Amino acid sequence: MPSFDIVSKVQWNEVDNALNQSQKEIAQRFDFKDTGTAIERNDDGISLRSSSDERVKAAFSVLQDKLIKRKVSLKHFDPQKPEPTGKGGSKMLVKVKEGIDGDHARDLVRRIKDSKIKVQASIQEAQVRITGKNRDDLQAAIQLVKEADLPLELQFINFRD
Repeated sequence: MPSFDIVSKVQWNEVDNALNQSQKEIAQRFDFKDTGTAIERNDDGISLRSSSDERVKAAFSVLQDKLIKRKVSLKHFDPQKPEPTGKGGSKMLVKVKEGIDGDHARDLVRRIKDSKIKVQASIQEAQVRITGKNRDDLQAAIQLVKEADLPLELQFINFRD
């Protein structure tokens, strides 16, 4: 039976490349000189530190530019509010959203069932599997999901006939 999976995965190699490019640009730019601005990836996401809120926001815009140039969707990133640090500086955490959470997965399944396309949708961990009897129904489901305009960057993988 033909099927495919809907997932939301981050291209980590491209994110790492964008981080490296951002660090190089921040090290070279005059407006970041002597501000102690740093960007690094950790378990929580991506952390940015600098001497002021404006410098942190500017560093985040540099990171966004590099991510866009490397064709990484900004829908994967959830920037938090800048927070003051103990030394009078500022820090900001950018959380990375990977996988389809339960609410969005249920929304996808509901949209597909409401459309009356002859396919079955099931939630499997952080992805949604769509199965149907013919390829045209699966392609109609892909088109429906693309038009849904969800706040997630979705990929369609494992298309099997």
